[in-house]
Amino acid sequence: MANTVYDPPALAQGTLRVTPLGGLGEVGRNMTIFEYDGKILVVDCGVLFPEEHQPGVDLILPDFAPLRDRLDDIVGIVLTHGHEDHIGAVPYLLKLKNDIPLIGSGLTLALVEAKLKEHRVKSYTLTVAEGQREQVGPFDLEFVAVNHSIPDALAVAIRTPAGMALATGDFKMDQLPLDGRLTDLRAFARLGEEGIDLFLVDSTNADVPGFTPLERSIGPVLDQVIGRAPRRVIVASFSSHVHRVQQVIDAAAAHGRRVAFLGRSMVRNMTIAQDLGYLKVPDGVLIDYKKARDLPDDRIVYMSTGSQGEPMAVLSRMANLDHEIEPGPGDTVILASSQIPGNENAIYRVIDGLTKLGANVVHKGNAKVHVSGHAAAGELLYCYNILQPRNVLPVHGEHRHLMANAKLAQDTGIPAERTILAENGTVIDLKDGEARVVGQRDIGFVYVDGSTVGEITDADLKDRRILGEEGFISVIVVVDASTGRIITGPEIHARGFAEDDSVFEDVKPKIAAALAEAAGSGVRDTHALSQVVRRTIGRWVNQRLRRRPMIVPLVIEA
Repeated sequence: MANTVYDPPALAQGTLRVTPLGGLGEVGRNMTIFEYDGKILVVDCGVLFPEEHQPGVDLILPDFAPLRDRLDDIVGIVLTHGHEDHIGAVPYLLKLKNDIPLIGSGLTLALVEAKLKEHRVKSYTLTVAEGQREQVGPFDLEFVAVNHSIPDALAVAIRTPAGMALATGDFKMDQLPLDGRLTDLRAFARLGEEGIDLFLVDSTNADVPGFTPLERSIGPVLDQVIGRAPRRVIVASFSSHVHRVQQVIDAAAAHGRRVAFLGRSMVRNMTIAQDLGYLKVPDGVLIDYKKARDLPDDRIVYMSTGSQGEPMAVLSRMANLDHEIEPGPGDTVILASSQIPGNENAIYRVIDGLTKLGANVVHKGNAKVHVSGHAAAGELLYCYNILQPRNVLPVHGEHRHLMANAKLAQDTGIPAERTILAENGTVIDLKDGEARVVGQRDIGFVYVDGSTVGEITDADLKDRRILGEEGFISVIVVVDASTGRIITGPEIHARGFAEDDSVFEDVKPKIAAALAEAAGSGVRDTHALSQVVRRTIGRWVNQRLRRRPMIVPLVIEA
């Protein structure tokens, strides 16, 4: 994989330039930009959720740096579907310029607009449906129905004089979908006949052999688990997984239980899905969770967020007894979602916590309560054979997924040199049916931390990790301005150490000696003297206590 940063040449006339800004080498923050004739089309604009080594971070955004000076050139943002990893960063991009049109299906745009309302951003939208064609700047867009774990997902064919690109978004090929909406292989075949010059294809399950199981195989398992549950049932899933919520509602209704939604995003998204007719709820099944507490335990199902072990989500708070609903013996908790890579430890911590409280935890590891929303290897092979694309760019996945997807393409006869293994920031030019890597932009992580966006750096996160793992020492010394001799101190305070502050008595003479030596050499600058203190105590703590804490020395002149 290329990672040496080098600038691409100026875009030649009649050439389509494609640059992924996120979603390659990671599961999340999917975003790709297409440029032709000085105009830019953005496809998806999602977020990535932080891992344990990114403490305090709320969200991670794509790096908008290549777009900042070119906001007026953006003709539209196409959103393939309504999951957070494809729409979550839209408010942050629109805060840079709020009149860029958003293009997507009805449900996708409704979910985005609710999010924009919270950010107080006004948007311009164009609602599209499968089979529709739209001219947006120099881009001729055609939308194709694809099947995913959220309704109304679309692939987009992007026609330009330089050739046609097809971006699948997230998709699978469920042949018996719950909503009857199949991935439109007839449209794929027609586009294949016309000639696809660059195929940007979902890689998330490329290393999973065979075919993704049917979504409808989950219904009977949920029905059985809910039917047998002696007390309360708590189901956790993604807050936008309409199909899964529908199955839970159907099973609850069949067993005379009522359903209460928990978690702000779950309530918001399911209200939208119900209003638009994507979620069908029998009369009298939904109940406000405050009223649900008055129902007998065997008459309620709570539908909650937190299936990824997120510390502030409902399920984690329940496991920590930090929520009004406290799971206990006889309660059943169902984790009806996949494990996003990197979240495994957090998820197992929540499962462990719930089990300790006496709940029966049902998850993907012990029952068939979730199937993936992504095409496995068998489905991807079908796609390659139907489409016969000239060039392939695997997207949406970690490096192992991208490589597995590239191998599948090569197995169907696509030459290795036409299978592009890229990373975020790789610049690809398409002309005359040939796709070539022409540059590599320096693309970083943009962290959302409370109300700040992009202010937190990797160095700050390193400091947080050191504070969390190694502890903190402050040293205060007052020195004579003329002689450099210590007047008071050193005063040493430590946090995050098992040892008492008295352990530092041994190092105080060493600090005094080091400062005297520096003063004798004519050093009077307080910053330089601070560094002497830092080095002296740092060496001592490392040798004596085997720790590398954060050290904050303060030398004051008097």
